[in-house]
Amino acid sequence: PRRLLTAAPPALVPSGRTGDGDGAPRPLYMDVQATTPLDPRVLDSMLPYLTAYYGNPHSRTHAYGWESEAAMEKARKQVADLIGADSREIIFTSGATESNNMAIKGVARFYKSRKKHIITTQTEHKCVLDSCRSLETEGFRITYLPVKKNGLIDLKELEAAFQPDTGLVSVMTVNNEIGVKQPIHDIGEICRERKVFFHTDAAQAIGKIPMDVNDMKIDLMSISGHKIYGPKGVGALYVRRRPRVRLEPLQSGGGQERGLRSGTVPTPLAVGLGAACEVAQQEMEYDHKRVSQLAERLVTKIMSEVPDVVMNGDREHRYPGCINLSFAYVEGESLLMALKDVALSSGSACTSASLEPSYVLRAIGTDEDLAHSSIRFGIGRFTTEEEVDYTVQKCIQHVKRLREMSPLWEMVQDGIDLKSIKWTQH
Repeated sequence: PRRLLTAAPPALVPSGRTGDGDGAPRPLYMDVQATTPLDPRVLDSMLPYLTAYYGNPHSRTHAYGWESEAAMEKARKQVADLIGADSREIIFTSGATESNNMAIKGVARFYKSRKKHIITTQTEHKCVLDSCRSLETEGFRITYLPVKKNGLIDLKELEAAFQPDTGLVSVMTVNNEIGVKQPIHDIGEICRERKVFFHTDAAQAIGKIPMDVNDMKIDLMSISGHKIYGPKGVGALYVRRRPRVRLEPLQSGGGQERGLRSGTVPTPLAVGLGAACEVAQQEMEYDHKRVSQLAERLVTKIMSEVPDVVMNGDREHRYPGCINLSFAYVEGESLLMALKDVALSSGSACTSASLEPSYVLRAIGTDEDLAHSSIRFGIGRFTTEEEVDYTVQKCIQHVKRLREMSPLWEMVQDGIDLKSIKWTQH
């Protein structure tokens, strides 16, 4: 299979500044919450199933099907092992968006005769919020829990939100914009006591922090391949067998994946997801330590050189590789454009097309102007110290330059309280 590769794909230079074909250097990659480069070990495991072993894993009458099925089942076990599950509880999907849709709509519709109420939070990923909104049109009631200023939910508010017909609670483990880590263990306990199913979108947490579905009393968990150095287009949904969770399938077909997700499982992608989970399990402790050190380096250097920088989200309960900073008196989009040789974002890749300030930052009570000045820095497995230092240096340089051009910054330097000014519209 190797002969088919005429040139090394960019992923093999994980975050390096490879040329883009015309000799221009590519920016440094500091946006690992959006996606991660494919780990070369994952690519190696996938290649045979893209070329020589191309059987349909659901073909039962010949060796081509059997070998693909064996590879698919091995991958299922690798995913299950990462989260302490049984491999029969893993359903392959196209990614976390599909997993979230399946979990929320599937549970709601299956139990709709008795359970018409769902609890989630205001800072969930868009696909969770949109799934809930679509269920509202079907007659379900949704409670969107607010979060505290640090981005964490108040467990007392969660307990107060339960109703006699609550069927599902959905709370993401690690937030994709501000990196805060919700008290999943406590939420699981609260839900289990009340015999309510608990779903978590763990796309940003899997493979980065230890997770055990039994210890945390999680009933459904969404997983994404491309957030853990695996391929795009594949994910998984963990569905608990005991106590059994029932789902109404979203799509009809040949009844693959225990009848919950019909369609041929793409063996190469499933193999890639499995390999990514196995690598993540081996590397998790090392990765976490290294990412923590690099994150600390980035935050300390920026904050020591630049005043009026706010870190969004709780300082303690967080995944260190996702850092969201607001630079007061600087327009976030201007800063992103100035930092064109570093690939960064001002929030979720799924909502970055809109010019609205992030709904996650609004939910934690960030002022509109600060929300507009926020940048998300993503540090991952392949990020180097040099890349962090380069990003810091450029960031400090451009924040200072943009502030010098800002009349607001000038007024603040003169001791004027901006909040006391009455702005008039012409």
